[in-house]
Amino acid sequence: MTTQPSNGADRGVRRGRAFQHRDQGAASILVLALGLVLLAAGLAAAAVGSAQLARREARNAADLGALAGAQQAVLGADQACREAARIVTLNQARMTSCVLEGLEIVIHTEVTTGRLGTAKAAARAGPVYTPA
Repeated sequence: MTTQPSNGADRGVRRGRAFQHRDQGAASILVLALGLVLLAAGLAAAAVGSAQLARREARNAADLGALAGAQQAVLGADQACREAARIVTLNQARMTSCVLEGLEIVIHTEVTTGRLGTAKAAARAGPVYTPA
């Protein structure tokens, strides 16, 4: 035959243990949630870094392409734009437009950033004119 505890103190201890058993998984859930937040922050930082890198690559390709095209500007628009496109392609970008006015060349470039779209840049090169 089983006996019941005579005082209520023993029952309170048993109830306390039951509550402890239900709360034991809460820390695991909090750690998991924190890990997911940190993972999301890391992915967002990587996406921002990728976009910034693509923008720099587009700017560098545009600058170098414009300088190369400006060197060939005296030979005409076809030769200048062909040389600019060659340099832009070597810099892993795509030239979207090339305009030669006199000895001044303006080119526009794009670099694909994957899922984030494209980074665009423009550059101008030509002789320096002194104001009269």
